Amino acid sequence: MPADFLLYGSYGYTGRLIAERARELGLAPLLAGRDGAALAAQGEETGLPYRAFALDDAAALDAALRETRVVLHAAGPFSRTAAPMAEACLRTGAHYLDITGEIGVFEALAARDRQAREAGVMLLPGVGFDVVPSDCLAAHLKRRLPSATRLALAFQAVGRPSRGTLTTMVENAARGGAVRRGGRIVPVPSAWKTREVDFGKGPVTVTTIPWGDVSTAYHSTGIPDVEVYTRVPRGQRRVLRATRRLGWLVGSRPVQRLLRRAVRRGPPGPTPEERARGLSLLWGEVEDGEGRRAGSRLRTPEGYTLTARTAVEAVRRVLAGDAPAGFQTPSRAYGTDWILEFEGVERTDVE
Repeated sequence: MPADFLLYGSYGYTGRLIAERARELGLAPLLAGRDGAALAAQGEETGLPYRAFALDDAAALDAALRETRVVLHAAGPFSRTAAPMAEACLRTGAHYLDITGEIGVFEALAARDRQAREAGVMLLPGVGFDVVPSDCLAAHLKRRLPSATRLALAFQAVGRPSRGTLTTMVENAARGGAVRRGGRIVPVPSAWKTREVDFGKGPVTVTTIPWGDVSTAYHSTGIPDVEVYTRVPRGQRRVLRATRRLGWLVGSRPVQRLLRRAVRRGPPGPTPEERARGLSLLWGEVEDGEGRRAGSRLRTPEGYTLTARTAVEAVRRVLAGDAPAGFQTPSRAYGTDWILEFEGVERTDVE
């Protein structure tokens, strides 16, 4: 039976959740990645076809993409892996989706918009928790206040990160923060600003982070000033601020090796029970030059659970022919209210 789409990084924590969700909905992904032994075990467990190849094996990659024509890329850190996969999609005419939350990846793919349009290829990064709910929230806020010039987004995730998420965090720990000012992404120090927001149960202190919406919210809404925050415990805020002076040390090879080793020793990610208990809360506010404001909140399932649902639904839409060519964001491709189609999602407007 031919595969419906290529799932690269299928044996990672999030990749497995995506494969399971795809099977539940009657889709048959072609499992793929570098680790042949892991793929063989996953293929035997699921009955799905698999193929092992590295992203620098252009011939094998192109052959897989010509067979499936759609890729859901789940092998991070995407700062290293997105470019060769996207390049192969542009060569072969396959549509590209991924689950990144990395600003640099979004911007690099946005820069290839014209090339993708000419090739008839959709480049849609960020079809997971990064950044479907927050991108749709940003678009909703822009709809509520079309004159908005400033956007603040915040989220609070109740649950534990996966090894893949932690690995990306380790690699980016020394790079500082980022916000958007006047339409341009500008660097700021780690844990640059704090403020209080209300996710629905009273004030919570949140801290700026270089989240993907610093890139995507601008492409989706045109709002020139964007900041993204999350809840960071006080002790972790101190650590982040310390990297302003010690970033060179955190980014050094010996320290990076130690941190990655510590991540590998930890659990792969939340257990099914933890995911069932978890949830994610999002908040957003826009303001215009006259001081008018609008605010909204989102409540969603736990982040990895939501990622599997939104990523597979995006694939289903592409397979049905809904794949606008060029660089896309979730809300531009599938609408401001797309997030509301998923079970367990509630949106509330704040006056």
